[in-house]
Amino acid sequence: MATLLHVDSSVLPGSASASRSVTDAFRKAWEEQHPEGTVIYRDLSANPVPHITADAHSAVFADPSEHTPEQAAAFAARLEFIEELEQADAVLIGAPMYNFSIPSTLKAWLDNVVVVGRTAGDTQSAKGTPVTVVASRGGAYGPGTPREGYEYVQNYLGAVLKDMLGLDVEFIVPELTMAPHMPALADLVPLFEASRDKALEDAAAKGRTLAEQLAPKAA
Repeated sequence: MATLLHVDSSVLPGSASASRSVTDAFRKAWEEQHPEGTVIYRDLSANPVPHITADAHSAVFADPSEHTPEQAAAFAARLEFIEELEQADAVLIGAPMYNFSIPSTLKAWLDNVVVVGRTAGDTQSAKGTPVTVVASRGGAYGPGTPREGYEYVQNYLGAVLKDMLGLDVEFIVPELTMAPHMPALADLVPLFEASRDKALEDAAAKGRTLAEQLAPKAA
């Protein structure tokens, strides 16, 4: 059976969140294609992971037999997140843009799973795992747009997920999500709707395709 690690980070619940709506479309398609598979779900808004502390950081570089009680507890918490990533056959991440970057809860999760010598660096224990990132945003930040230079979500996540962790990353980008809620952006609503519909369609197709490809390998 294939395992999907699904990580959401939007502060908004359910359909009120653009990223959650799209990750939900992916997950439903995955489960329909591979109902006997496993889904590990992390809602980082409802249940934030701990930020890295001095104990959590230093424990990585110390022999486990020499860990203080505080280091042992902190490393055990990190290990849970690391092992979830390592055992996943595919990863799905909801990453809305907040103030030009990712939610702090998602940054905390990344800080926990990035361990040089295990998941990152020359080892990259989850190398090659397909990762689908739903990078929703209220405006438009693509090439040629006025705010192209403010796009730090895809650039940052590409550097961490692909370059540091060696994952196979694909982005789905629903944009202009604030258009229906801001009168000044009313003219952009049709573009938002087209972007939303394409994101939902792409997510469902990706979920089905990955489940179809990975299920036989994990059987």
